[in-house]
Amino acid sequence: MDYSHLKIGLFIPCYVDQFYPQVGIATLELLEKLGCKVSFPLNQTCCGQPMANSGFEHLTKDCNNLFFDSFGEFDYVVAPSGSCVLHIKEHLKVEEHLEESKKLRRKVYELVEFITDVLKIDEIAADFPYRVGLHQGCHGQRGLHLSQMSELNAAPYNKPETLLSKVHGLQLVDLDRKDECCGFGGTFCVAEEAVSVKMGKDRVSDHIRHNAEYITGSDMSCLLHLEGILKRKNSPVQVKHIAEILNSAVKQIPVPNQ
Repeated sequence: MDYSHLKIGLFIPCYVDQFYPQVGIATLELLEKLGCKVSFPLNQTCCGQPMANSGFEHLTKDCNNLFFDSFGEFDYVVAPSGSCVLHIKEHLKVEEHLEESKKLRRKVYELVEFITDVLKIDEIAADFPYRVGLHQGCHGQRGLHLSQMSELNAAPYNKPETLLSKVHGLQLVDLDRKDECCGFGGTFCVAEEAVSVKMGKDRVSDHIRHNAEYITGSDMSCLLHLEGILKRKNSPVQVKHIAEILNSAVKQIPVPNQ
């Protein structure tokens, strides 16, 4: 199926917009190179997750209304953040448009999920000749089911890893504890900063121990946390969102017919 005629809304979380705008740009460029027609509603803002996580979901009405007004008319909504996508999928509710809210929640996709499950891309013409460690964000793995948890006795699958394996020159490193939380957890890193930092240091050490040159993932919030620890250690290891890697020298790829 040709998706170029569909209207796709690009949802860029507020922390990505403020601190990592290059991730939003890479997401847009990648989707366009994969044959999508993408629009960016200028009035969009926070999805309301920080308030909800702090026990104030009843104060997110304005966030919900704005998201609905910004993205309600799109065929798909795509974002480079598993945690924000999961929040919208589970919590978006506009009292005046209850049924429409439910429909919109089903149209919101995390970037890797969208490329894998909707576009069904089987080729990524990107080049990234480095050793890369993949961090599995908890929201993406346990909430959006982007990959199977290794502790379960079930058939393995890993959507981010599958896409990264198609990137020319990229070497995925094999981590000791590939499913372990980085400790960011949104407001958890503020309320329990000591525990959060220790968990982050453990994740960083796993990547460094296996000689990773870059740490990537599909949730920039996790990577922000790990990047802060790396910088304080004066480590040469860098972080890069998976959108940036998949967009590295990517060429025009035809979307397969279905």
